[in-house]
Amino acid sequence: MVQSTLQDDLNNIIRWWKDMGLESKLNFVRDRLTESFFWTVRLVSQPQFRHCRKVLIKVASFVTTIDDIYDVHGTLDELESFTDAVQRWDLGTVENLPDYMELCFLALYNSINEMAYKTLRDHGQNILLYLRKAVQCIGGSMQSIANWANSKHIPTFQEYLENAWLSVSGHLCLDHTYLLQRTNITIEALHSLEHYHDVIRSPSIIFRLCNDLGTAKDELERGESVNAITCYMNETGCSEAMACQHINDLIEDYWKKLNKCYVDGSPFSKHNIETTINLAKISQCIYQH
Repeated sequence: MVQSTLQDDLNNIIRWWKDMGLESKLNFVRDRLTESFFWTVRLVSQPQFRHCRKVLIKVASFVTTIDDIYDVHGTLDELESFTDAVQRWDLGTVENLPDYMELCFLALYNSINEMAYKTLRDHGQNILLYLRKAVQCIGGSMQSIANWANSKHIPTFQEYLENAWLSVSGHLCLDHTYLLQRTNITIEALHSLEHYHDVIRSPSIIFRLCNDLGTAKDELERGESVNAITCYMNETGCSEAMACQHINDLIEDYWKKLNKCYVDGSPFSKHNIETTINLAKISQCIYQH
């Protein structure tokens, strides 16, 4: 029964993505739909949160598309215009974009608004502000990385991490799981979402650091020079092995912070914290094993 439901969900999301038409128009974008689906199932596996998974997989698909625009295809001028359009969240800005970016922005704009509308209609929760803010945050952080790459600037390790834990999109996933599961939504918890409580920040940093450990070699081959390993090596003059060890030590430290939130309590329920723990677990599963 569960397997059949998940198969239906995957088929539906594949159909949605094909109907979107971005796959044929933006042929430089990686096809990671099935991988993203696997992430969402591991993150939120309970049958009652089917709607949550549907929204998450759509958001994840757009994150992959935007990531490839910033990392692979867009010129710096184009990226600045795209970032401005996302920050303004205004259809009037699309005339400044090249055709492929205009298509992507319109698809993103319409899909985000549609997801927010359906969630409000069917579940009574208005998530538009949080969806929009999360996408804007990711766009801004990806723009910073593009600026570094264009100027050949290698930031300090801390400067990199403060930006890169946002661009990896963990906080976006966790924001949505909290809002869409609709369990114990409180003013205090919403405030904590906006200000990146350790429950959100710690698993997102684990996600980023695991990602960098697992993909640094491929990214360097693609010409990308900024990641946690290169930033730490450049700042300290240490070897790659020592940089990787430092990053693994940091991952352990952030696991301790996350576990402390679970034991000591936070504005979020135990169930919500278990979801954030799932994000950290799946990050290590995908990138380190």
